[in-house]
Amino acid sequence: MDTSTIMEQVKVQIAVANAQELLQRMTDKCFKKCIGKPGGTLDNSEQKCIAMCMDRYMDAWNTVSRTYNSRLQRERARM
Repeated sequence: MDTSTIMEQVKVQIAVANAQELLQRMTDKCFKKCIGKPGGTLDNSEQKCIAMCMDRYMDAWNTVSRTYNSRLQRERARM
């Protein structure tokens, strides 16, 4: 295997790990916020709360990610 192939594989592994961490954090936060008494099923209000919480979490994450990437690009341009 050449260096570029290895680097691509590492990038993919990092992206997968980041996605898994994002999903885990989002699940933890939204579960704590929306589920008062865990049971066998979710009622309608819990389902709505989870859906809205996950949407807001993803929106916030996307905003932070875009801002961070934009800042990185500006910093690289200065070098």
